[in-house]
Amino acid sequence: MKFIKVKNYEQMSRQAANIISAQVIIKPDSVLGLATGSTPIGTYKQLIKWCQKGDVDFSEVTSVNLDEYVGLDIENDQSYRYFMNTNFFDSINIKKENTYVPNGKADNLEEECANYDAFIKSIGGIDLQLLGIGLDGHIGFNEPADCFEKNTHVVDLHESTIKANARFFESVDDVPKKAVTMGMVSIMQAKKILLIANGKNKEEILNKALFGPITPEIPASILQLHPDITVIFSEE
Repeated sequence: MKFIKVKNYEQMSRQAANIISAQVIIKPDSVLGLATGSTPIGTYKQLIKWCQKGDVDFSEVTSVNLDEYVGLDIENDQSYRYFMNTNFFDSINIKKENTYVPNGKADNLEEECANYDAFIKSIGGIDLQLLGIGLDGHIGFNEPADCFEKNTHVVDLHESTIKANARFFESVDDVPKKAVTMGMVSIMQAKKILLIANGKNKEEILNKALFGPITPEIPASILQLHPDITVIFSEE
């Protein structure tokens, strides 16, 4: 496990973008596992700048996202497909047909989950997985539980997660109560993992996840078992 300590959010974002762009330069047809939320936005902005300058080329990249809310249309401005399009995909030269986000509106969510895992396996797995970490230690929408969920699945979001995400909605009542999330197998089988964390409020959970016991009560603790993980955190 490699740790990179930086001074602020901007430096964290640039360091993360450096690692992702290096992956794409070394392997132009990389499979990138991508995350949503406020933490990676700066990383995406930096990658957009470099792509538009011609320093990094995403034309052969395939992306798979960690999760999506259940019940939101892709045109909904709070869906994660919409987030990825507006914060990243629309501004780089990736082929939209090579970007994949779970379908939270699928008629058969169980089948959608199985198909998502099968697809990731069919393209050889993830080369580099970008992760954030929730205040309760969740990664993707893998919430604290009695056991680690192996496969992509539908999850009931914890009250703390709903409250944390309420800032993106008009009210807490508008936050979806369920999500589709990639399970631990696809995440842990990624060849490389990049975990980014910013803010003083993440310090305690980061210490528990990376230096405490491995337990499904802190889902991110399983990352201790990964052979190639880089953690970038800011002094903020």
